[in-house]
Amino acid sequence: MSRKIGIIGSGTVARTLGSGFLQHGFQVMLGSRDPSKLADWKKENGKRAQTGSFADSASFGDIVVLAVVGRQGIHALELSGAENINGKTIIDATNPIGEAPPQNGVLKFFTDLDKSLMEQYQNAFPEAHFVKAFNSVGSRLMVNPALKTRPTMFICGNSESAKGEVNGILDQFGWEVSDLGGVEAARAIEPLCILWCIPGLLRNEWDHAFKLLKL
Repeated sequence: MSRKIGIIGSGTVARTLGSGFLQHGFQVMLGSRDPSKLADWKKENGKRAQTGSFADSASFGDIVVLAVVGRQGIHALELSGAENINGKTIIDATNPIGEAPPQNGVLKFFTDLDKSLMEQYQNAFPEAHFVKAFNSVGSRLMVNPALKTRPTMFICGNSESAKGEVNGILDQFGWEVSDLGGVEAARAIEPLCILWCIPGLLRNEWDHAFKLLKL
């Protein structure tokens, strides 16, 4: 598995995953429109932690993580450059959360159940290999989740080899994986964010994850 990870994004999810990858022995570059605001993250994480622009990070990573606000996802990928993501595994951690406030704890999406956000990415960048992951849990539990049982991360994507790479990462990070098939399955996986957030938005309960039970 590649040990170089480029992360498009500079918010909490990007920083958490970046530190998690470093903890597990990867080289990491976080990308931002303003790399200077990542100086604190770089200082906290040592010499294997690098920062740059979106394009720098996408070019650096053999595997790329998209960790921006969902409504900025297409633009962030455009700034990263198709030439820097084509042929690569792109871990899509985004959700199509709209700007309207939640209603009784239920988030508003700007997509519908007939077209996911990840499908939009895949259509716009057909030579990249998008894999949905990390979208249905909060940042505090993304890496080495301290739960009573190993939680389930639902993934999907059109490339079996890309999903294999993501499966390996998730196993290192303390997750079991449920592969739900092609990119269309993101129509079901992305709304798990809505379900996951309801206890938090209603009762400030954020320390939970999903578990798929099997016979």
